[in-house]
Amino acid sequence: MRAVDKYKARVEAANSLLCVGLDSDTQELPARFLAGELPQWSFNRHIINATAQYAVAFKINMAFYESEGADGWRQLERTLAYLRERHPDILQICDAKRGDIGNTSAAYARAIFDALGFDAVTLNPYLGRDALQPFLDYEDRACIILCRTSNPGSAALQNLRFGDRPLWRIVAEMVASEWNENGNCMLVASGRDPAEMAQIRAIVGELTLLVPGIGAQGGDVKATVGAGLNREKGGLIINSSRGIIFADDPANAARALRDTINHFRFA
Repeated sequence: MRAVDKYKARVEAANSLLCVGLDSDTQELPARFLAGELPQWSFNRHIINATAQYAVAFKINMAFYESEGADGWRQLERTLAYLRERHPDILQICDAKRGDIGNTSAAYARAIFDALGFDAVTLNPYLGRDALQPFLDYEDRACIILCRTSNPGSAALQNLRFGDRPLWRIVAEMVASEWNENGNCMLVASGRDPAEMAQIRAIVGELTLLVPGIGAQGGDVKATVGAGLNREKGGLIINSSRGIIFADDPANAARALRDTINHFRFA
């Protein structure tokens, strides 16, 4: 199944737009997991078991696994294998923000899509379309391209104006009109500025938006949902990482956010 169709099927099956971010930083893990040989894997299994019923996607931030060397890679592979075995219908997103010249990008694409088997990956458009083409050529996988990010310093570049348009708007237009030939593009659009998100939605039509900035980063759920929904009351993958995985009760945190999103989704 194509990743974009897998996402849509999961939205309907789980009645959810929630993405759980597995940002399993070993410096933040509860002590009971650190005593084991593979703490990230044990922690991830715990979080997956607690939250899977509420999730449309799990997003794995590669930095927290790469920083652990070979052990981190092994724990990443176990996490992915567990998701494929227990929850093959849930989208697996690699948050790597890749983007490099041709043969390097081709190797990254093979690593993420072939070796690891992710459904989707976040990509940096700064080097242009040719840098992302090896990823775009995987028609059954999703390419989630950075457009408007949630970090405070992002405006210094993303709001630079070219004529009457900011750079993030140009990215949205290019992805929607030129880069999405295989129908496998999505965009990253911050939940911290609903007005900009509404403009992105108007530009890209029904394309799906991965939304950071909710949860620990303080984005407004009501405004985000109102600005970002597409005509099918979907088109959003609303991520929360720390706000769920490090909560005292991750299952309750995931359920509460899923229900809050749905409250505004169907209001």
